[in-house]
Amino acid sequence: MDEQARDLDPPVVDVGADVDGDTDDLDELEVDGDDPDLEHASSVVWRRRTALEMLVSGLFGLWAAFVLSIDAWLLALNPKRDMSCNISEVIACGKVADAWQARLLTFPNAFLGIFFESVVLTVSIALIAGVVFPRWFMRGVQALYTVALFFALWLFSQSYFVIHALCPWCLLITFTTILVWAGLTRINIRDGHIASTPALRRFIVTSTYWYLAIAACAVIVGMILGKYGSSLMD
Repeated sequence: MDEQARDLDPPVVDVGADVDGDTDDLDELEVDGDDPDLEHASSVVWRRRTALEMLVSGLFGLWAAFVLSIDAWLLALNPKRDMSCNISEVIACGKVADAWQARLLTFPNAFLGIFFESVVLTVSIALIAGVVFPRWFMRGVQALYTVALFFALWLFSQSYFVIHALCPWCLLITFTTILVWAGLTRINIRDGHIASTPALRRFIVTSTYWYLAIAACAVIVGMILGKYGSSLMD
């Protein structure tokens, strides 16, 4: 009789379990049924969605880097050329391009942007396709793009505090770098490539995590508006 009762009990699937056996909240996934592959499938969906967000941001960043690299090439041919994004005293790509900070490694920074964005786009596409990279590789990508993040923020600080001019394309790269770094960090913490506390991990897998990246972009916008205001277009 007890054996028959046990046979009638439905199997229990822990949808909050990771593929590595750790329990954790999944990102806004509602699943039903008793499929033994359920948790693996939900993890793949989560990773693909985050990688898609990285891909979109990275494409915008790559586009901006290409525009800047073309402008750098045209300026090398004609240093007196007036750039189309020289809109005002503040929005002045030419002023930024003429500064030494725009060629930190003796060549235009836009070439570095193309390199960084190409790496993250390749990784994003592979993740969307279901590729699972080893821990050392994902840690390497995290370290590389962390360098890109600090570099982008340093360039913004130089434009804001030292050069006193802004480049719209550079700002776009700054914003996209923040968003891509946020997505990459989310995946690496979620998959256990980067050590974290259970509380941090639970926070990372929720959509509220993206509010931090959006808030960082909003701070930059607030700094620009607070310093220049209506003079942006004068």
